[in-house]
Amino acid sequence: MSSFSDPQAVARYAQGPVRQVPGFHALQQMTRLLLAERVPDDGRVLVLGAGGGLELKVFAEAQPGWRLVGVDPSAEMLKLAAVTLGLLAPRAELIEGYIDSAPEGPFDGAACLLTLHFLDAEERLRTLIELRRCMQPGAPLVVAHHSIPLEPEQKRRWLSRYAAFGIASGVAELDANHAIAAIGARLPLLSPEQEVELLQQAGFGTVELFYAAFSFKGWVAYNPA
Repeated sequence: MSSFSDPQAVARYAQGPVRQVPGFHALQQMTRLLLAERVPDDGRVLVLGAGGGLELKVFAEAQPGWRLVGVDPSAEMLKLAAVTLGLLAPRAELIEGYIDSAPEGPFDGAACLLTLHFLDAEERLRTLIELRRCMQPGAPLVVAHHSIPLEPEQKRRWLSRYAAFGIASGVAELDANHAIAAIGARLPLLSPEQEVELLQQAGFGTVELFYAAFSFKGWVAYNPA
């Protein structure tokens, strides 16, 4: 897509998560720090759902020795990732596909941000199992995405708070309300308790909540040593 060569188009894409995800830049930085606790300076890191390359850029800038692999099903988004990375692009191998398209590993750490909420519970569990299989013993996995109580009144309340944050950050009110209607109706949301259970079913050991921001939650989990 020609617009991906336009710096303004890239900037507009990058503004989206900032307006919709509370503390988005802090989430990226926390993700990097949690990975760095165990990933060596020359470690190999997988980013599943690499999208436009925002996490890859944060990791590449802060960890010059990390070898990065980004996997995403959208070829156009991977083109955007290369533009976002700019001169750092040679630091990241970009692969079109899903978890099955990722190299065998082993990886010293992995991240999957704002992605798993698109997968139903069965596919999410399968993806987590495959992620763990390609990770070193003891390696950390960082995940963050929509996760809210599913009782109807609580679900409505938390999605309304998500919309309110977007509106306060500059998203048009109509767009924000359309977004929460679509999220509530179409995304296979899970409760925080279900999220932890899936990580445990996939074989991860310690699971720790590190991020909670309205409708978003984030966990770090570890592949047993």
